Order: sequence, then structure tokens, then C-alpha cells
Amino acid sequence: MKYGPIEIIDKFGRAVVLRNAVSSDAESLIRYLRITTSETPYLIREPDEVTLTPEQEKKFIDSCLISDKKLMLIATLNGKHIGNCSLSPVGVYRRYSHRCEVAIALYKEYCGAGIGKQMLSAVLDIAKKIGYEQAELEVISDNSNAIAMYEKLGFIKYGEFPNNMKYTDGKYANAYWMMKKL
Repeated sequence: MKYGPIEIIDKFGRAVVLRNAVSSDAESLIRYLRITTSETPYLIREPDEVTLTPEQEKKFIDSCLISDKKLMLIATLNGKHIGNCSLSPVGVYRRYSHRCEVAIALYKEYCGAGIGKQMLSAVLDIAKKIGYEQAELEVISDNSNAIAMYEKLGFIKYGEFPNNMKYTDGKYANAYWMMKKL
């Protein structure tokens, strides 16, 4: 799906551009995944599990651009990729056609600036406009900053997954399933 670009202003008065990811962003997105997975324990994979090739990432980006139900939105500051937010259907069957999944992450240095909230708000608005009735996400239960943001945007906790993730050190993390009616 095509979107933007639009400009938002973060809490520090910086102009941030939200736009579609395009094929030329593939290597930047792969680098971003490797770095963000090492900066936080809240993402689903370890840095060494980011094994996408630029060709695979380009194919994914292109699939989002031609889809009427998927979106990969990236945020840039002064032309530098600083985060992204995605929208995708929960499943391919009509019985799931009212549900979408959202995911968001920023480089650590840009967290807390209001960028994520504005980016996710934009994606939720798009989801509603294209006919989704509810947005869903999973969040690690001790990620209090993300949970607070999701709740401000109207997400409600509907369930908990015990031992959702197991870290390399053997520790487990629970996750909440959250949903927002659109």
C-alpha cells in the first residue's frame, strides 16, 4: 500500500518524515533489524537471527507496496532511517479479514520522542480507512513504556502468554496480547 510521505514533529521539535519503505531501503532495514534486536530484549529475534538478504527484503517491501492490506512505513530524520511501523492482515481467510497486526520499533536513541506514537496513530488510521475493524499486537509484559503508549492509543490487554520468549541465557519473558477496536 502506498502512503505519504508526511511530516510530523517530535517532542523535541524535529521534523520527521513518515513514508513507504521502498526497494532501495532494503539494506538499511536489514541493518536496522540487526541493531534494534541488539538494543532491546523486547523484539522477537536475536541479532544473529537477522539473516535476510537484500533480495528477500526487497521482495517483502515490494509485496507491501502492491498490497491493499499491508504497509511498511519508515520514519526518517534528516534522511536517516530511525524506525518503522508495519500493518499486515492476521490471516488470509475471510473470517480473519476484519483483523490486522501492527508492529513498531525505533532505534533506542529515538524512543521517548513521540515518534512511535505518531507513527502508530497514522498506521491505525490507515487500518480503519481500509476496512480493518481491530488491530492486534503482542508486547513483552515488562515493556512498560510500550504498554503505556499502546494503552494511550486505546489498546486493551486481553490475554497473557506465559513464557512467550526464551532468551539465550535461559530466562523467559511473558507477553500480553493487546487489541484495539478501530
